[in-house]
Amino acid sequence: MKNFLLLFLFLFVWNINAQELPNITLKSLDGKSVTTQEISNSENLKVLSFWATWCVPCINELDAISEVYEKWQDETNVEIIAISTDDSRTRQRVKPLVNGKGWDYQVLIDENQDLKRALNITTLPHVVIIKNGEIVYRHSGYTPGGEDELFDVILEHSK
Repeated sequence: MKNFLLLFLFLFVWNINAQELPNITLKSLDGKSVTTQEISNSENLKVLSFWATWCVPCINELDAISEVYEKWQDETNVEIIAISTDDSRTRQRVKPLVNGKGWDYQVLIDENQDLKRALNITTLPHVVIIKNGEIVYRHSGYTPGGEDELFDVILEHSK
C-alpha cells in the first residue's frame, strides 16, 4: 500500500510538471493573432510573464528583467513574452506603457483572459516557463531579486 501511495504521488507530481500549454489565440499590440502553439513550437525556452498595467509588482518584475534581458538572451537564447491580462477597461493602457518602458519583449494580450483561466492563474505577476511545448516551471509573485532566481531556473532548463 505504501509503495502504491508513493507511485501515485510521483505520478501526480510528474503530471503537474509536464502540463502542456493549451492552444489559445492571443493578440499582438498591432492586432495580429498569435496562438500559444506558435509560441511553444520551439526548442528554445520561452518565459511567459503574465502581468497587468495596474499591477505594480508586475511592472517592477518586467523592468528588472529588462535590465538583464540582453545578457539572458546571449547566455541561454531565452525569449520573454509579456502577456497582458488587462480587461477591456484598462487594455488601452498597455501599448503606451510598453512604449514608454521600452521593453524589448514580445507583448501579447490575453483579451478575454482565456489563457490565464486555462492555466488557473489567480495571482499576478505569474511566470510560466515553456520548453518543447510543455510547462516546466511556474511561479507567482515578485520581490526584488526574484529575477536572479528566475535566471537560475532558466539556466537549469536551458541545458
